[in-house]
Amino acid sequence: MNRSDLVTKVFQNIDSLNKNDIELGINQILEVLSSSLEKKNRVEIRGFGTFSTRKRERRIGRNPSSGSSVVVMEKYHPYFRASKSLKMKVK
Repeated sequence: MNRSDLVTKVFQNIDSLNKNDIELGINQILEVLSSSLEKKNRVEIRGFGTFSTRKRERRIGRNPSSGSSVVVMEKYHPYFRASKSLKMKVK
């Protein structure tokens, strides 16, 4: 499911809003989520899951084309942990 599919699905369930309003709402939610993760803040949505960032330590990697060793600096990546209720629904 992509963003436009999500907008269409929400529109089918909520007929009191138009598609533009739903799209703006979804975009705003994703923007707030992204900006919170940029600041290394944790976002918890009860009954759904928790979004956070995890640190990947500095390591030695390989350049696949030349085979030479390269240093991959530490960096943060987004992480999602599903809630128990979401895990049960997916099961």
